[in-house]
Amino acid sequence: MPDLPPGPRTPAVIQAWHWLSRPIQLMEECAARYGDTFTLHFPFMGRRGDRPPLVFFSDPEAVREIFTGDGEDMRSGEANVALGPIVGDRSLLLLDGARHLRERRLMMPPFHGERMQAYGEVMREVADRAIDRWPVGRPFKIHPSMQEITLDVILRTVFGLDEGAAMDRLRDRITRLLAVGTERPWALLFQVDLGPLTPWGQLVRLMREIDEMLFAEIARRRAAGTEGRIDVLSMLVAARDESGAPMTDQELRDEMLTLLLAGHETSATTLCWVVNRIVREPAVVARLHAELGRVMNGGPLGPERVAELEYLDATIKETLRLNPIIPAVVRRLQRPMRIGKVDLPTGVVVTPCIYLTHRRPDVWPDPLRFDPDRFVGARVSPYAYYPFGGGIRRCLGMAFSLYEMKIVLAEVLSRVELRAAPGTSVRLVRRGLTFAPSGGMPVVAERRAA
Repeated sequence: MPDLPPGPRTPAVIQAWHWLSRPIQLMEECAARYGDTFTLHFPFMGRRGDRPPLVFFSDPEAVREIFTGDGEDMRSGEANVALGPIVGDRSLLLLDGARHLRERRLMMPPFHGERMQAYGEVMREVADRAIDRWPVGRPFKIHPSMQEITLDVILRTVFGLDEGAAMDRLRDRITRLLAVGTERPWALLFQVDLGPLTPWGQLVRLMREIDEMLFAEIARRRAAGTEGRIDVLSMLVAARDESGAPMTDQELRDEMLTLLLAGHETSATTLCWVVNRIVREPAVVARLHAELGRVMNGGPLGPERVAELEYLDATIKETLRLNPIIPAVVRRLQRPMRIGKVDLPTGVVVTPCIYLTHRRPDVWPDPLRFDPDRFVGARVSPYAYYPFGGGIRRCLGMAFSLYEMKIVLAEVLSRVELRAAPGTSVRLVRRGLTFAPSGGMPVVAERRAA
């Protein structure tokens, strides 16, 4: 293979171990030593047992070239093959070319921004129910509660499930699946079933149970019809492509599971990072309370008024700048290409590094300072800020996630005062594919005066 940008010369398995155990240090050390572009080698990126190198980019101009490039030349699905055994080969995450465009067109209508208002009341109801159960005046871990909120929101708005045995069973299996995947992320790398007591064996058996439930729900929805229903599953069952063909059961299963796993954990973790940031910023909290007081005017937050929460929106976006949930996105080259003034051969995985781009001092003055005003009334380049990815592969659920987080945080801030739990020091830790606050983000809640 032709010369690649420099990078660590340690064996691929050692680089992978550092990526799993100390990813922030690895990225920062490589950026400090090699600059805007560097190469890493992992033993688990290829579909056919090959080990394509990953070339990381943090310069917004190089990111622009990748995000605006031809999807046939730079394939994201092919670079995400390690996720196939979990989300399925028909997941939007693993599709490329015409199949990806067809699936994306089918899935876009349920996630249109205006449609989010139909889900707003459910989001607020789920958040309020969780807040009611928070202990008052003593420390508790807020991450599990945020996971409970975002999972229930997805089960009700995406799947259209009501409280009952079916929802409880699916909630339990998804929670257990995520626990295995987040506590033992290396299970995704060594996909060998050695029995029910091994991590991959546990994942395989949980997936079988989840599949049984998902296919049963899809069959029920097809049989009962979708008229009058607004949940995402019903809308996708009714959707037709340009030739009039519906989505197959397997396509529906893979997309539903992708939404469950990707949308649930990422939103919950971002909510925790926002809490982690604002409990240390009383001036930010004061401005948030003032904005909420003006918009809510002593009553509940109407779904149609969420767009008026400009400073809350900016607070979430600034949190995602400093604490993106995933550190990078990937595309695999299908032909030799020149990107960021570097000539790269076929097969290389080009990797826009969200974490490093978001902390570039030439783009973000005083980059480590938490300052939501960066996003108030500002137009930010999609190549300098891309927590949801970019180009034709930008996360389909972005609008849903931002809308949900604003409603949940509005309820939290209007009902309780949060402070960091005494004696805790929160640091970044890996939870599966995501980066989260350590220790479940311990806080203390006090009820706000009515």
